[in-house]
Amino acid sequence: MNNFSQLKDLVMSLEDDFSKFYEKQNAAAGTRVRKGMQELKTMAQAFRTEVQNTKNSATATAPKAAAGAKKAAPAKKAAAPAAKKAAPAKKK
Repeated sequence: MNNFSQLKDLVMSLEDDFSKFYEKQNAAAGTRVRKGMQELKTMAQAFRTEVQNTKNSATATAPKAAAGAKKAAPAKKAAAPAAKKAAPAKKK
């Protein structure tokens, strides 16, 4: 949960700069917002990588019994096309 706390802290620290930029059109606050958002992007990518690595290491250490579980049945073949209908009779 430490990662989540870091993420929340960063977002909350940008709150004042967001309001200064959007409400008061303060250009310097906009620069700080852009810098903070770049840091947020970098942090998010690091968290995504950490989660993926944790997930992959958990699957690698999973018991072998799960790997030998019953395989899914093969998909059924498509139904044969319906027989062609007879042409309608000609009117006399």
